[in-house]
Amino acid sequence: MANNSINTNVQALVALQYLNATNRDLDKVQDRVSTGLRVNTAIDDASSFAIAQGLRADLKGYAAVSQGIANGKGVGTIALSGLTSISDLLGDLQQKVTEGMNAANTTSQQQILQSDFASLVAQINIFISNATYNGRNLLSSGAPNVGVIANIDGTTVVIRGVSQVTQSATILAAQAISTTSNALVALTRINEARATVATLLGNVGADIRTINFQDTFVGLLDDATTTGLGDIVDADLAIESARLQALQVKQQLGVQTLNIANSRPEILGQLFR
Repeated sequence: MANNSINTNVQALVALQYLNATNRDLDKVQDRVSTGLRVNTAIDDASSFAIAQGLRADLKGYAAVSQGIANGKGVGTIALSGLTSISDLLGDLQQKVTEGMNAANTTSQQQILQSDFASLVAQINIFISNATYNGRNLLSSGAPNVGVIANIDGTTVVIRGVSQVTQSATILAAQAISTTSNALVALTRINEARATVATLLGNVGADIRTINFQDTFVGLLDDATTTGLGDIVDADLAIESARLQALQVKQQLGVQTLNIANSRPEILGQLFR
């Protein structure tokens, strides 16, 4: 039988210990409910928190990779647009050259065609100079390949430079269609330019397609990593809600128990009345 004492209230001490434990559990559950996380700090679960921190770093890396890929796609897309416009313009040039090969043209007509031809060639150079994205121009003279980061391990994919189009533009600028014989030579140069541009279009198109594939893959890696992180640190709010209600009831009962235990000395005092 427990001793009845006003100096040492064992029942109150026990009740207080259980109430403190309930309060600690309640604080933990409230943190999980408010943050949505089962593991908030290394105190909660050191190994899980360490793994989670590594995954969070990977997610930041994937975000940087996605941004780099977006920049690379911008460079490639602008280059592709420039090449496509030049390819269309070469068709107009071929039309002018073909018209210039007509022996029935008058001198005046031939000069008009020559002027139109020169204007179209000048437009090619405008397309080239305007095909710039974020300070990079794959069409400009001597343009190098552009490496685009493809994954958090530092691997890259390459968009090939297509400066050959500048060389074709320079060759076309040296042509004339002021005579039918000149127009015949110009037609040969245009056909060569069209073949060059067609090859370059294929190169850039293939490179952009590769980047698009990598962008999709990085997105899948990001989603998988996010899911894995959630499995490690996310709280099951349905379970935590049930625990919260149970602990609140337990807390109330603990307070009542402590009040009862603290009233024992008063009951002992009544024995001396």
